[in-house]
Amino acid sequence: MKKLLIVTLTLVSLAASAQYKSQVWSPDNGDGTYTNPVINADYSDPDVCVGPSGEDYYMTASSFQCVPGLPILHSRDLVNWQIIGYALKSLYDGDEQLKVHYSKPQHGNGVWAPSIRYHAGEYYIYWGDPDNGVYMVKAKDPAGDWSEPLCVIKGKGYIDTTPLWDDDGRCYLVNGWANSRSKFASVLTVRELSADGTRAIGQPVIVFDGNGTENRTCEGPKFYKRDGWYWIMCPAGGVPTGFQLAMRSKSPYGPYEHKIVLEQGKTNINGPHQGGWVHTKYGEDWFIHFQDKEAYGRVVHLNPIDWSTGWPIMGKNGEPVITYRKPKNSSSLIVNPVESDEFNAPKIGLQWQWHANYDEKFGVPTAFGTMRIYTHKLSKEWKNYWEVPNLLLQKTPADEFTVTTKLCFTSKDEGQMGGLIMMGHNYYALVVKRVGKTFQLLLQSCTNADRGTAQTEELIATLKPTAEDKTDYKPGIHEDIYMRMQVKNSKVQFSYSENGKKFKTCSVELPMKEGKWIGAKFGFVAVETNEKADRGWIDADWIRITEK
Repeated sequence: MKKLLIVTLTLVSLAASAQYKSQVWSPDNGDGTYTNPVINADYSDPDVCVGPSGEDYYMTASSFQCVPGLPILHSRDLVNWQIIGYALKSLYDGDEQLKVHYSKPQHGNGVWAPSIRYHAGEYYIYWGDPDNGVYMVKAKDPAGDWSEPLCVIKGKGYIDTTPLWDDDGRCYLVNGWANSRSKFASVLTVRELSADGTRAIGQPVIVFDGNGTENRTCEGPKFYKRDGWYWIMCPAGGVPTGFQLAMRSKSPYGPYEHKIVLEQGKTNINGPHQGGWVHTKYGEDWFIHFQDKEAYGRVVHLNPIDWSTGWPIMGKNGEPVITYRKPKNSSSLIVNPVESDEFNAPKIGLQWQWHANYDEKFGVPTAFGTMRIYTHKLSKEWKNYWEVPNLLLQKTPADEFTVTTKLCFTSKDEGQMGGLIMMGHNYYALVVKRVGKTFQLLLQSCTNADRGTAQTEELIATLKPTAEDKTDYKPGIHEDIYMRMQVKNSKVQFSYSENGKKFKTCSVELPMKEGKWIGAKFGFVAVETNEKADRGWIDADWIRITEK
């Protein structure tokens, strides 16, 4: 029946995803107020702009090595957000050498702290790749296709770039510097670009220096102009514990005076900083920024801005709000970034990213209402899953949630395995592994995977195949199984079921750990060690994110 109804279900799935409401976190309280975070997921270093209608807001965020990259989110009220696409199909189209380089996981590299702007009828995104330079893409429709990445400035160390088109048409760029590449940091520089923003025509000028002061680690600058003043807004003081600065000058090259405009204060919202200011058509000002929540990543908050003192004081008297009235808007739609997936559409859902540049041998949607993930060939020296590129993962959507999936694992040869994973510097996976003519259900664990630590595994059960191929030519054996992970207090606990009704707990609560500059992510893993064997695969029927 599922196969016959795939076209109908695809249309239903697409319609549902357009108005997806999360079961585990929705910030809109339905009474004209919202509760932070407005996105309780790892959209690190968010930036936002408003479209020409004044009613459409667009956000992007750091994506590092994950593909597709540069997520594009849309909102009509700055509270209710949905994913509408990505600006980068891969890292980097148009540069074959870099594209091959990013075909293997390059944890923490790639796309750092982008900015999004609307200028002269087009949307622009700039970002710094700390190993390669300053890049730009543009599009007339943010939900459509974006241009291939253009290298605006080539070199190492450039991060956190934002353009500003001035009233006279001239274009300036502000950026921070990565100490890991340049061996200096805590300074911001401004230079002039060509009017079309495609190349540097001026030399950089240091406009702010936080070295040796409380403003150390100043980075992530955003560039604006308001009432004749040039404004740079940036975080300082460190990621988990820092604060937000605003600085102003009558010249883009400074000197700038500065002021702390948002800090934790007496709240429990640590390190409130790094984001984007938006001025709405209703005359209001708001600031989108992140909060570092360790294993859960950097989640997105919304705070009002008060300009009555001549400075953009954010939140309530400079401290972040928890619950507040929504921005004025003309929308009543409650919508959240999509999480669950029935795998009925003939394309990969927007919640999913691979851990490296996509290869079609990683996996593809099927016409049967499933997502197929093929086994990745591990090297002979493999120790853990840190270097596996075909992990199909999504962000954690809340502090507490339950993931349940129905899948069938098909094995063509000995040692092939696949299942459900929570990935980070530490990771845990519940997999079925072929051993002879049976499957072993294993709980796999690894601490400090980035340091090459070998994973360990615990035998949970031995399972008979639920089906076997009748052919005598390369027959496969199959295992239908339901897997579940429950997340609470930065810990994950696994269970499984053979019928989808009665689940057996198969782990204690295991401590989650963030990845390299990203939060822990969950999804599917499928691997094997036999280089000559035909690949096995997971056919994931569905995955559902619920409260329980």
